[in-house]
Amino acid sequence: MTAVVLGGSHTGMLAAQALAGPAGRVLVVERDVLPHGPTPRRGLPQARHTHVLWSGGTRALEDLLPGVSDALRAAGARRTPVTSGVVALSPHGWYRRWPESHHVVLAGRDLLDATIRARVLADERIELLDGTEVLGLTGTGTAVTGVRVRHGGDERHLPADLVVDATGRGSAAPRWLRALGLPAAERREVDPGLAYASRLFLAPPDARTGFPLVNVQPDPRSGGPGRNGILLPIEEGRWLVTLSGTRGGHPSPENGLFARFAREQLRHPLIADLIERAEPLSDVAFTRMTANRRTFYERMPAWPEGLVVLGDALAALNPLYGHGLSVAAQSVLLLRDAVRHRGLGRPGLSRRVQRAVARPVDAAWSLAVGQDSFYPGATDHGPALRDRLVAAYTARLLYTATGNGRIARRVTDVTSLERGGGTLLAPSVMLAALVGPLKPPLSGPPLTVRERKAAGLP
Repeated sequence: MTAVVLGGSHTGMLAAQALAGPAGRVLVVERDVLPHGPTPRRGLPQARHTHVLWSGGTRALEDLLPGVSDALRAAGARRTPVTSGVVALSPHGWYRRWPESHHVVLAGRDLLDATIRARVLADERIELLDGTEVLGLTGTGTAVTGVRVRHGGDERHLPADLVVDATGRGSAAPRWLRALGLPAAERREVDPGLAYASRLFLAPPDARTGFPLVNVQPDPRSGGPGRNGILLPIEEGRWLVTLSGTRGGHPSPENGLFARFAREQLRHPLIADLIERAEPLSDVAFTRMTANRRTFYERMPAWPEGLVVLGDALAALNPLYGHGLSVAAQSVLLLRDAVRHRGLGRPGLSRRVQRAVARPVDAAWSLAVGQDSFYPGATDHGPALRDRLVAAYTARLLYTATGNGRIARRVTDVTSLERGGGTLLAPSVMLAALVGPLKPPLSGPPLTVRERKAAGLP
């Protein structure tokens, strides 16, 4: 049997690995010519910005590719404990650095993709067709039977028992499905108008190992633009810094204004203080493609056999929350388990998978739009009453987490995508939220003496 995966990025490569056993032959169709190592490619401009792989996604990734966590660390990726390895300013004050309960994997996106790509393409059952454009699906509204592709000037048909669309934000699946005679799926967009500006730095010599992740978060309750800054310690002693702002508060794409935004527009100047002592290694990369967009394929009254949509092609999330890579890995794991259980080509498989992958998407979608819907212009009518009630309870939990380690852990259970949001509705959690923080607020960022000295801070 043959599976065809459309898209050779993170989601597509993982999907190819998941299907290699059940299918026996997997073709990965990618528009770009993919590099052999961790170098940039034209079709992935978001690679210039910060990415994190939460522990919930790392667990799924390790299940799909055993040993890949070690391979990533050997290539230079950083495993950072949460929250002991994080210095973060929440809307309610500085978080304490509680003992490790979760973790994130930090690396440049090119390194992440190259490491996973090398592992996947080493499997002789998987063939890469890069430099190849997808023209459309073949089949009917009842069953997809393959895809039409073009390489150079030559067009051909690739028959498939299963087609996986992992083409990202630019997915043409809605148009392809209409061409097969199917009605349009329900779609929703929550767009706070976020713009991203990122720059790479070489950290000061003593801060090139063991330095924490730094995050200065926005306050969605302020009524104005939300401005965020995040500093990720990545491979080769570098810091990747992303500054962002919602509609009316955008950072500049100009090199000379990057540090100024960090100092004057963020809620605390810590990131500005840090990069002032670091060496810039790149120009500023800038993008506006950040809206939350979701297509509810799982709700369609009819769904064709032989087609699954995953990753950003299904739900593109505001990258500020860092959940895209993890949701993709969890979704592919569900695809693999469904195919193993039911068998490739079995009736109803595609619909079952499409409904299953809605679960990890739901968790990340709720976290993102629950914040973003409060920014001016993000939706036509603003947040609904339910959104306001959930946001009020979430705000109380985040406030409590600044001074209660048990609640900080419960919140991180959810943000790390290791547990669902229902864990925050346990009676003990609700009671703790009512009581509030058990410790007084911190007066400043909880950097250690060694960290401040390493970064050249007073």
